[in-house]
Amino acid sequence: MTIAYVNDDGYHPANDDHERWSHEGYEMVVGLEVHVELATRTKLFSRSPNRFGDEPNTNIDPVTLGLPGALPVLNRHAVELAMRLGLALNCTVQKSTFARKNYFYPDMPKAYQISQYDEPINVDGWLDLPDGFRVGIERGHLEEDTGKSTHVGGSGGRIHGSDYSLIDFNRAGVPLVEIVSRPDIRHPEQAKAYVAELRAILVAIGASDAKMEEGSMRVDANVSVRKPGEDFNTRCEIKNVNSVRSVGRAIEFEAKRQISLLEAGEVIRQETRHWNENDGRTHTLRSKEDADDYRYFREPDLVVVDPDPEWIERVRAALPMLPAQRRARLAEASGQAADSEAVMVVTERGQDAYVLEVVKVGGDATRALVHVKEAFADDPQVAAVDLAKLTTMEVDGALTATQAKQVLAEMIDGGGDPGAIAAERGFEAMDTGDLEAMVDQAIADQPDAWAKFCAGEGKAMGALVGAVMAASKGQADGKAVAALLNTKKV
Repeated sequence: MTIAYVNDDGYHPANDDHERWSHEGYEMVVGLEVHVELATRTKLFSRSPNRFGDEPNTNIDPVTLGLPGALPVLNRHAVELAMRLGLALNCTVQKSTFARKNYFYPDMPKAYQISQYDEPINVDGWLDLPDGFRVGIERGHLEEDTGKSTHVGGSGGRIHGSDYSLIDFNRAGVPLVEIVSRPDIRHPEQAKAYVAELRAILVAIGASDAKMEEGSMRVDANVSVRKPGEDFNTRCEIKNVNSVRSVGRAIEFEAKRQISLLEAGEVIRQETRHWNENDGRTHTLRSKEDADDYRYFREPDLVVVDPDPEWIERVRAALPMLPAQRRARLAEASGQAADSEAVMVVTERGQDAYVLEVVKVGGDATRALVHVKEAFADDPQVAAVDLAKLTTMEVDGALTATQAKQVLAEMIDGGGDPGAIAAERGFEAMDTGDLEAMVDQAIADQPDAWAKFCAGEGKAMGALVGAVMAASKGQADGKAVAALLNTKKV
């Protein structure tokens, strides 16, 4: 798909406070095209399986191979998943039509691709990133995927220099939605956050498994550079970037490459480029095609897709809570920012409902959030009521943070009541008098650290607190030690 850039970029006013990437006085302008394979059982226009990892050229049929007389029949589930995605991205779901996008390539047996052109199913939406940055969505249209070419021999897996190529048509005809953003992105980190948030939405609504390593989610990045306030410059497209990290690296390299050309007085050619992860550079693939090059015309073998309002509303009503809503809910319960690391990580793992269950049965939300983030890489194996009791013991001072971690580790390994585990280990809250005596001893043993602490050197506190923790064999509460040190500070 070709993004029609205009000089009025529609940059959302709410984005003005966000950081913009800058290099030698230039800013980057980025629009992303994300291709997402839909999680249907069969292909977009035939009954062949939509399945990854099967033996090559086994999920094929006359429609997939473009044999004469084979006619496409539209997959209703694919349409519904496309609608689901459009609604999740705040798009308008509208009447749409299919077109033939004509070009020859070995993995396109018909020599054309059935896609949507001037009347896509989803238009005019947006995606808000966790930090509040808004990226406009131009369109999200349905199309069929191509086959897969494997180039053998040579270097880098590219066709140039290879000995021969193999074609697997299993992927040909798999239903795709291509999500085209507006050119709102101004920083590599925003691009990475956009891809990560879009992937989270796709998984949450069940539209796709969004596995970039398997090719079910692929990113094309349109990159140009300009001086702030100037018109858009010539752009280049980076094709098929397959990881979030690579998206950021590829965009930054390409922007700097274009700046170097402009500073040298050269002209930027509109072209399609390939990102090479090994050398960290983009390389020319071909000159960039425009819409006219594809000779689009209406697909004569398919009718108009015109979902009735009742169907659209049923799809909307069936949408689950989206990642942004789940982060907001968890942030409100825990008192953390919605884009804080703990909230982001726990929600991404799908553990937010567990944390809220811990809170529901009486646990401390902040401590539960921290414990889940740090101790549970996968599904929590500790009953919510037990973790709630552990956090309560921390709040009440019955356990220090260090002791709580040790108790939780034992709960994860073998289960059990946190109170019983703490008693068995001999964890008891330290007497205030004993703790103060240890603090005084640490001050006496480390006069230099004490003097630096009194002079305002924050790092000196670590040495003093560490000495008390060692003397107490980890039973002292670090926060209580710090509070005592501050009361004794001259």
